[in-house]
Amino acid sequence: MAGVFQDDKIYVGKSGKGEYLTLKLANRHGLVTGATGTGKTVTLQVLAEGFARAGVPVFAADIKGDLSGIAALGEEKDFLVKRATDVGFKYQIDEFPVAFWDLFGEQGHPIRTSVFEMGPLLLSRMLNLNEVQEGVINIAFRFADDEFGAADAANKGLVDLQDLRSLLSYLSDNAKEIGSRYGNVSAASIGAVQRQLLVLENQGGAKFFGEPALALDDLMRVDRDGRGIINILAADRLMENPKLYATFLLWLMAELFEQLPEVGDLDKPKLVFFFDEAHLLFNDAPKPLLDKIEQVVRLIRSKGVGIYFVTQNPLDVPDKVLAQLGNRVQHALRAFTPRDQKAVRAAAETFRPNPRLDTEQVITELGKGEALVSFLEGNGTPSMVERTLICPPAARIGPLTAPERRAVIARSALRGKYDQAIDPESAHEMLARRVAEKAETAPAPKGAAPRGRTTVPNSGPTVPPSPPSTTGGGWRDVLGGGSSGGGSRGRMSTGEIVVKQVARSVASQVGGQIGRAVMRSIFGNLTGRR
Repeated sequence: MAGVFQDDKIYVGKSGKGEYLTLKLANRHGLVTGATGTGKTVTLQVLAEGFARAGVPVFAADIKGDLSGIAALGEEKDFLVKRATDVGFKYQIDEFPVAFWDLFGEQGHPIRTSVFEMGPLLLSRMLNLNEVQEGVINIAFRFADDEFGAADAANKGLVDLQDLRSLLSYLSDNAKEIGSRYGNVSAASIGAVQRQLLVLENQGGAKFFGEPALALDDLMRVDRDGRGIINILAADRLMENPKLYATFLLWLMAELFEQLPEVGDLDKPKLVFFFDEAHLLFNDAPKPLLDKIEQVVRLIRSKGVGIYFVTQNPLDVPDKVLAQLGNRVQHALRAFTPRDQKAVRAAAETFRPNPRLDTEQVITELGKGEALVSFLEGNGTPSMVERTLICPPAARIGPLTAPERRAVIARSALRGKYDQAIDPESAHEMLARRVAEKAETAPAPKGAAPRGRTTVPNSGPTVPPSPPSTTGGGWRDVLGGGSSGGGSRGRMSTGEIVVKQVARSVASQVGGQIGRAVMRSIFGNLTGRR
C-alpha cells in the first residue's frame, strides 16, 4: 500500500499532517491503549504491516484470533477505500508472511523451553508460590546446577515437569542430607509445590516445557522479498490461564535480552514485540519481578528490540515502565466511573501538550479508528499530541478460517522442526539410576537373605535348606525332620517345598482329628464314672 512505509518511517495516519513512526526510534518502545472496540487491534495490525514492509520481524499475541487475517489478502471494501482516501493515498490490498505459534501446538508451531531456562523466579510466579515454597524451588534449581550442570548443558537436567517432580521427590526423600547443604526443605512445602505443578499440567502448561526448545533466530526471519515475518501467537486458549500467558511473554522478553548482543541504536529494530493485554504482566507481580520487567524494558532497546504494550488503560502499566514508552497511540476512553476519570486524566498528562487541543476532553470524544498520537521525533523527544485518523490495514481485517490457518502452517519453512517433542535423558532418568545404584551398594539388613538367592513368589516364609536323606525318604523326611547327622545341606527344589507344605497341612488335619478322638474318649469315661 503506497504511503504506509516510506524509507525510514511508517505512515500511521493523518491529523493536520501525516503522522509517522520513525524506524530509528521504534526501539524506544511504545504504548497502544483504548477501551474495547475502539480500534486497538487495527492499529496494531497497521503497525505490524508497516514493520514487515520495512524488513523488521514482528512477534504479536493474538488474543481474539482477529490478527490472523494479516496472512490473507485484504478486500477493497467501501469503508476501507474511503478511509484510505481520507488519509491521503490510494488503497491497495496486500498479504504478509506469517508464522503461527501456539504453546499447545494446536493452532501453530509448538513453543517450548526447558524448566531450567524458565528459572526459579518466573516458575514460582507461574505456580503462584509463596516465599517458603519459592525457596524450595530455588534449592531444587541449585541442586540441579550442582549435580547435573555440565559447562555446556543448557538445561542442567531440568527439561520438563516430570524432571522437576522427580527432583522434588528426591529432595523430600533425602531432606536431611539436602538440608545440611542448602537449607531446610519440608515435606509440606514440597507437597504444596507438587500440587501446583499438577494444576499447571491440568491446564496444559506442561506442553510448554520440553525439547526441542525455541530458537530465537526463528522469530527474527525475513522472507525472500526481504519483508519481516510476522510471528503470531495463538493466545485465545492461553488466556484461560492468564498467569501462564504473562509469564511466557516475560520469559520471551528476558531471553531476548540475555541472548542478543548489544547493537546500540540501529536504523531499524531487529525485532518488534507487541504485548497485548499487558495488564496481565503486572497484576499481582511481586517487587523483584517488577524490577526485572523494568530492567528488561529499559535495557533491551540496546539489543535492537522494541516492545509495545497494548492494554485498555494506561494505569495498567507501572510508572517506571510507562516512562520508557516514548511512542504513544491513545484510542478513546470512557469516563463512566471515578477510576475511568482518573485514567483519562493520567492518559492526557502523559502526552506532550498541544495548545490547540483539550487532550483530556478529546480522549472521551474519539470515534472508532481515531486516536491521539505522539511519536518520538528526530532528537528523541515526543511530538505534540495530535488527533489522528488511523489508516486502514492492507491485509484482511478479521480472523482466518481454520482451513486457511492450516494451509499457512503447512507451507511454513519451520514445518517439522518443532512439531515432534523429544524426551532426552534428564533429571528423571538420572535420579532413577542414582537411586537404583544406591540400593545395589547398600549393605543388606541383618538376617536378610543374601542378594541373588532365588525365592518362590507367594510361597510363604523362606524354608531353610534340608540335608539330603540318609534313609531313602519316609514321613519324617517329608515333614521336614530329616537326618540329624552331619553332611552338606542341600537346597530344596520347588517341588519339594510344595510337597512339604501339603504334608504339613495333612499332618495338621490328621493330628487334629486324633486329638479330638482322644479327648472324647477321656471325657466320656469320666462322665460314665459319675
